[in-house]
Amino acid sequence: MARVEETTPESTPGATDTASGTAADTAPGAVSGAAAARGGRVAVTPRVWGGPVQSVRDSLVVARRNLIRMMRIPEVVVFGLVQPIMFVVLFSYVFGGAIMVPGQSSADANVYREFLMAGIFAQTVTFATAGAGAGIADDMHKGLIDRFRSLPMARGAVLTGRTLADLVQTALTLVVLAIVAVIVGWRIHDGVLKALAAFGLLLLLGYAFSWIGALIGLSVRTPEAATSGGLIWLFPLTFISNAFVPSSKMPAFLGHIADWNPFSATVQASRQLFGNPEGLVSDAWPMQHPVLASVLWSTLIILAFRTLAVRKYRSATA
Repeated sequence: MARVEETTPESTPGATDTASGTAADTAPGAVSGAAAARGGRVAVTPRVWGGPVQSVRDSLVVARRNLIRMMRIPEVVVFGLVQPIMFVVLFSYVFGGAIMVPGQSSADANVYREFLMAGIFAQTVTFATAGAGAGIADDMHKGLIDRFRSLPMARGAVLTGRTLADLVQTALTLVVLAIVAVIVGWRIHDGVLKALAAFGLLLLLGYAFSWIGALIGLSVRTPEAATSGGLIWLFPLTFISNAFVPSSKMPAFLGHIADWNPFSATVQASRQLFGNPEGLVSDAWPMQHPVLASVLWSTLIILAFRTLAVRKYRSATA
């Protein structure tokens, strides 16, 4: 609890004013002697306790709050599952027999389904970014973020807790989506451990992109704007990639963009770890070392956009 000092001009002679000011300067959260000497009760800003342990604890508290909210509004989770399931069914059965994976002698729907699924998984975790941004924008709009900022808690805990809760929701979505994929004919071929590693890379990418969503949510005025802003850049990111067709099928300049796309690195790494068809692989470094490239891209995105989002959080207003 913040300490409140009460002083009066009579109890604080001019000779002790300097001493009071010195003590206040050395005590975080205290008021200066000059301010106190002007009389009256002075409210003090609550002290923000730091340290990694406190930051983790605060982040988990906020994450728990968001998970409870999620369970109380289950339709959000249900609606979040509809789009990826539709993509699986439509691409598998509508386009599956028409698209030939390079390296195959003819278009084979079963081969394309296995080629496709890593891209659908990656698209699902990245499209969750729009929901994360909209949620933070909604909290800003309702004034909840301002109330959090008035509490003695770690600066980045609110955003970290929110992104962790979104990560849990994304993991649940991936589980359901994997079951649907198995039903339509997708299989893993290199063992369970490598498959789990692939899902880990997908979740890491989703967590990295959720920080982009957090920054967008803090930068706009309404949840609707956050949703729109979160989707505008995701469509070119996911479609100018190797998710649905190999980059070798694209014009040369788009192929280079797709090869160096962080999204493509995670898709290619997932295909390798699942043991699914990869098509013709580019000579670009991220395509030759997709697992390492995926980890590096996701880590850089987290470091860059977490820093920007926390900085924006300190100054953002509803």
